[in-house]
Amino acid sequence: MSRTRPINCIIPPYILEKLMENGDGEVRQAALDTLLTTARLRGERSLRRGLSGLSAAPGDSRRTVFDCRHSEDLSDAVMARSEDGPESPDEAVNRAFDALGLTRDFYKEVYQRNSIDDRGMRLNGFAHYGVRINNAFWDGSEMLFGDGDGVEFSNLTGSLDVVGHELAHGVTEHTSNFEYHNQSGALNESLSDVFGSLVKQWSMKQTVEEADWLIGADVWTPGIAGDALRSMKAPGTAYDNPLVGKDPQPDRMSRFVHLPDTPRGDNGGVHYNSGIPNKAFYATAMGIGGFGWERSGTLWYEALRASRPRDKFQDFADMTFQQAGRLFGAGSPEQAAVVAGWHEVEIQITGVPPGLTQPRSFAVNGHGGAGREADLAALTRQIATLSDKVTGLAKEVATLKVKGSR
Repeated sequence: MSRTRPINCIIPPYILEKLMENGDGEVRQAALDTLLTTARLRGERSLRRGLSGLSAAPGDSRRTVFDCRHSEDLSDAVMARSEDGPESPDEAVNRAFDALGLTRDFYKEVYQRNSIDDRGMRLNGFAHYGVRINNAFWDGSEMLFGDGDGVEFSNLTGSLDVVGHELAHGVTEHTSNFEYHNQSGALNESLSDVFGSLVKQWSMKQTVEEADWLIGADVWTPGIAGDALRSMKAPGTAYDNPLVGKDPQPDRMSRFVHLPDTPRGDNGGVHYNSGIPNKAFYATAMGIGGFGWERSGTLWYEALRASRPRDKFQDFADMTFQQAGRLFGAGSPEQAAVVAGWHEVEIQITGVPPGLTQPRSFAVNGHGGAGREADLAALTRQIATLSDKVTGLAKEVATLKVKGSR
């Protein structure tokens, strides 16, 4: 049975559950309201899936932002800004409009993708959704932005990487359609963090060395500087405060978090374990260097397009290796960086011997020092001799999986 996600939201349930223990009654109420709203939206989308097709009609990728006026009934919303209309006096509306446009333009200019579905899907956003809702949602056809409680969260339109994250769920839905549980669900979350971060880096023209690699820093705990919802550079270190505890994300397979495949268990820990492939992308991007949306982002995007709904971390790691070989050549520095990036999180590319990894210093910071070029050249030669064999093996494995699923 297919297990696709009924609704996507940026705030993990474990953070909202922590806020339910907060000493401030208004913070507790906002967290409860957010959890209840998330559950209701999940049910509504599941119902829509059963009554009609999931995909929105093709369009011209035009943006429209509506003002919910603190209602949760979208039929009460009024149009606040359209593609051809003037700016709104409401800054939350303008931020949502601009973020939708930047994300749309990112996919168009960088990956030649025509909106979320590659068919020109219109981008509708709904600002001021509900009362003090601590979340932003992608429901398969539109984005909903809560205003936050003003204590733990500020208005959710205030973070470009949050908007990029949520819209990337739509891209995943129209490509690999990763099932939203266990490792495939963690990949779903990770790809949204990857492209959410890349949208922000692209908009600011930051290199991988200049980027902060944080998700949600602009809207999470406005009174605490320097923290974020997640850190791709160092999963498990995004925050540490008495209000919600310490960031629980693992950064390698030996720290994988095993949870039940239930809503209370975060669908098998999808928001927890996404830290592992997040770190792999960060390490790969640092190894390749330059602008993250170019070579690193391209091979991750192509791997996403080539993946299957139930793929696990190992499957995706192998796919990134294959795409690096296809795009940049067998034994290329990019392919070597992929091997080293996954090695950082204790995932070995299938068919590549355990000893065949790039030096840790190069994979992590992109600056090798003495001997770096010699090490890379040796690694490149070794990978070149194995690449064809690995590709052939991967095809055989894929064939066996197809036969086994019949």
